[in-house]
Amino acid sequence: MHKLDIRKKLYLLSLIILGSCSPANETDLIDSCADPESGLCDESNVINEENVSSVHPIILPGAPGEESQRIDPITATNIASTSYVKADVNFLQGMIVHHKQAIQMSNMADKRTNNKIIIDLANRIDSSQEDEINFMENWLVSREEKISYMHADQHDHQMAMSGMASSDELLDLKNSKSTDFDKLFLRLMINHHDGALKMVKDLKEYPGTTHDPILNEFVSDLVNDQGVEIERMNGIAVNLSDDPRSRLLPGLFDAGEAIKNLKLVKTLKKPVGFYNPSNPKAKGVKKINDEGDDKDHENKTTEELSKSLRSPILSFANTDMAFRDNLLVTGSYHGFNIYEINTNGIPELLSSVVCPGGQGDVSIVEDLLIMSVEETRSRLNCGLEGVSEEASLDRFRGIRIFDISDVYEPRQVGAVQTCRGSHTHSVVSGPGTSGKIVIYNSGTASVRDEEEMEECIGNIAGDSRTALFRIDIIEIPISNPSESRIVSSPTVFADPNTGALGGLWIGGDHGDDTQETSRTDQCHDITVFPSANLAAGACSGNGILFDITDPYNPERIDVVTDVGFAYWHSATFNNDGTKIIFTDEWGGGGRARCRAWDPLDWGANAIYDIVDGKLEFRSHYKMPAPQLETENCVAHNGSLIPVPGKDILVQAWYQGGISVMDFTDSSNPKEVAFFDRGPIDKDILITGGYWSAYYYNGYIYGTEITRGLDVFELIPSEYLSKEEIYQASEAYPLYGPKAFNPQQQIPLGWSDIKKLQINLSE
Repeated sequence: MHKLDIRKKLYLLSLIILGSCSPANETDLIDSCADPESGLCDESNVINEENVSSVHPIILPGAPGEESQRIDPITATNIASTSYVKADVNFLQGMIVHHKQAIQMSNMADKRTNNKIIIDLANRIDSSQEDEINFMENWLVSREEKISYMHADQHDHQMAMSGMASSDELLDLKNSKSTDFDKLFLRLMINHHDGALKMVKDLKEYPGTTHDPILNEFVSDLVNDQGVEIERMNGIAVNLSDDPRSRLLPGLFDAGEAIKNLKLVKTLKKPVGFYNPSNPKAKGVKKINDEGDDKDHENKTTEELSKSLRSPILSFANTDMAFRDNLLVTGSYHGFNIYEINTNGIPELLSSVVCPGGQGDVSIVEDLLIMSVEETRSRLNCGLEGVSEEASLDRFRGIRIFDISDVYEPRQVGAVQTCRGSHTHSVVSGPGTSGKIVIYNSGTASVRDEEEMEECIGNIAGDSRTALFRIDIIEIPISNPSESRIVSSPTVFADPNTGALGGLWIGGDHGDDTQETSRTDQCHDITVFPSANLAAGACSGNGILFDITDPYNPERIDVVTDVGFAYWHSATFNNDGTKIIFTDEWGGGGRARCRAWDPLDWGANAIYDIVDGKLEFRSHYKMPAPQLETENCVAHNGSLIPVPGKDILVQAWYQGGISVMDFTDSSNPKEVAFFDRGPIDKDILITGGYWSAYYYNGYIYGTEITRGLDVFELIPSEYLSKEEIYQASEAYPLYGPKAFNPQQQIPLGWSDIKKLQINLSE
C-alpha cells in the first residue's frame, strides 16, 4: 500500500477522533477540512449551533423490558454512522499481529544476505507494514476498540491466522544465510502474504463487514497490493531456482526451451483452419464494458489482467489423442485432425474435420472414431453458427461417432445425446462377438433443459430421477452406429446403506489449510483395466476403485479422499494393475498452480498401491520446477512408458511442460526426464501448454494446446539405459490391435509369446 494513501486515511481518522472528543461547530469543521473533495465539508454534513440542541426529545429505546434513554443530536448522528461489526475489529486486531511478524522476518534480512533485491524487498515490506499497522491501530482507537494484539512470538495466536510462520520456521530463517536465507524468506513471506488474503476472504464471509468506507478502501488496497507483491516475490524466487525450466523466455514459437534426457524430434504447428492467423496466440480482447485503467497496469495482478480480457468466441484448443496402427488422431475444441505416423515417428497430416463443441476427447475402435462433446454451442450437424436458444433440438451434447475407414473423408454416422454432455469417455469392451462397443460416459456440465431431453432432471430435492450422481453406459453397434444408445445410467456414488444418491464427498474443504472440493456428483475420468476387471474413477471429490466384472454394472469397492486435492481429474494404472496414479487438476487447467509457494501436494499426483482390493496411499509427486503466474500449470494427462520391471509415467503439465516420472518405488517417485517452454505471453496468462503426453510405439507425442503437436524420443541416462528404451519401443498389447485410447489400459508385453486372445465383450 502506498504511504500517501495510508497517511491520507490516518488524517481522515484524526478528524473523526477530534470530532468525537468535543462538540463540533461549523467553523472548526471547515478549518480542519484539508481535502474538499472528501465529502466531509458538504453543508449537509455540518452540525451547527442551530441543530445541536432540539426542542423535541430524541429517544434511544432499550431492549425489551429495559428503559429508553434520551440522547442529543450529535449522539444520534454518531449512532447512524456506526458502520462496523465485531468481525471488523477482530480482523484488524489479528492483522496487526500478522503484520508484526512480517516486520520481524524483514528485519532479519540485513545481517543474513547481501542480495540487494531481497534487502530492498524486506525494507519495502517493513515500511509498508508499519504504515498499515499505524492505520489499523488508529482505526481501532478512534472507535474506542482495544488494539489487544499479542506479541508475534506467541505461537498459539499465530497459528490461528493464515500464513503465519511457526516458531521452528522463524528459527530456521534466523539461522540461515545467503541464498538459503533468500529462498526461505521468499517462501515464508509469500505464504504470509497469501495468508493475509485468506484472512480478508474469511472476513467478507461475515455479513456487514467492511461497510465502513475507510476500512473497505483499506482492505481493497491490501488485497491488491499484497497480490501484486506476491507475484513480484514469486518472480524473484523463480530466478533463484537452479532448475533451467524456471527462467525461460516467453514467446509463441520462439519461447525459451529446457530439456533433459529427451530429444525433440519434431514440432508441427496447428493445421490451417484450426487457428486464427490474425490471433495465433488465442489472446483475448479487452471487454467492451471494462473500465479498468490501462495506466495502472503494474498495480494489477496477472490474474486480474488476464480476466480483463474476453476470450475468443471460437476455441481452437488442441485436446486429447488416440492411436491405431500408424494413425494418430488429435482432438480439438474445433474438431479433430487425422495423421499418418511415418517410420521415423513423425506424423503427416491426412485430413481435418471441423466440428466445434469441446472438449473433443477421442478414441478409435476399428474404423470408428468416438468423440466427446460437452459445450452448449455444439450443433448436431457440426454447423459453425452455434445454437443461441436455451432449448433447441439442433443442439448437441454427448457422444459423436465418425466412420474413418476412409481417412480422407470421415463421416458422422452416429450421435448419442446425454443430459450432461460428455467431458470424457472410456472404451470398456468390444466389439467382440457381440458386435457392440461398450463405453462409460462422464458428463461434468450442468444438466440440460428438459425441453431438449425430457428425461434430464436437474438437482431437485427428493427427485431420484436426477441426471446428477450418475455415469452413462452406452452401447455402439459397430455395424450400425446410428442405433447407438444409453442403456443405463447407474448411480455409482450412492450410499449403500441409505440409498442416498450423494453418498460420497458432499463438497467443501477438509479443515484449515485444505483444498475446497466440489461434491462428488460426476466423474471426470474413468480409466478401465479390463483384463483385471478393474476401473479407477477420478470423480470430483473422490478417487474410486470399481469392479467391472460385469461392465454394465460397475461395483464400487473402495473410495479415497485427499485433503490437498481440489478436483480428481484422471487415473493411470501401472502395467500390472497393482498401482494407480490419480491427478489433481487444481484450478481447472486455466490457472497458475506451479508457483514457488504452491504446496507440492496441491495440483499433484497421488500414488496408491492396490492391496487386497483396497487403495493404500504411498506418496505425492509434483513437477518440481517453479513457474510464473503467466503459465497455467497443473497435473494433466499421461501414460505409461512400458519399460520392463519399472513403472514409468510420461505426463503433461500444461505450461509446466512434460515430465517423465519413475514410480517403481511408490513411496519415492522421481523425475527422470523433462521438456518445457517459456510462457506464451510475458504479461498475461494465455491458456496453453501440453494437454496430453502419451507414449506410443517408441515415441512420446504431446498435444500443445496453442502451439501444435510435438514428438520426442527418450535418450539413455542414469535412469534409463539404451536397452530399456529399446525394450519399451518393442512392447505390444497382450490382446487386441495395436492401439492406444485414453482411459483404456491394455497390459503390454515384451516377448515373442503368442498373444492372448481375450474377448472382453463376453
